[in-house]
Amino acid sequence: MVKSPRIDVIKRGKRPAEEFSPDKIHNSIIATCLSVRIPEGQAEDIAKTVTLGVMNWCETRPEITSADIRRRACQVLKGLHPDAAYLYENYKNIL
Repeated sequence: MVKSPRIDVIKRGKRPAEEFSPDKIHNSIIATCLSVRIPEGQAEDIAKTVTLGVMNWCETRPEITSADIRRRACQVLKGLHPDAAYLYENYKNIL
């Protein structure tokens, strides 16, 4: 099995970079989908598709920002479920 090269995620502020974790995207997409009342099975399928889309996008990049990841995930999610994409994109603005 060939291990893919490490991709570092540059965090905001003075927090140290950390290794890219597809599980974080997957879990946040599932949570977002469930928040807009998407059934669990469909939420899981959407999360897999978005996670793969982000992973494919960042394959050629040795480092990315967490904002880059969120933007790319949102682009993929918009094509699958616009309401979930809106919530995901505006998570900091919603009380």
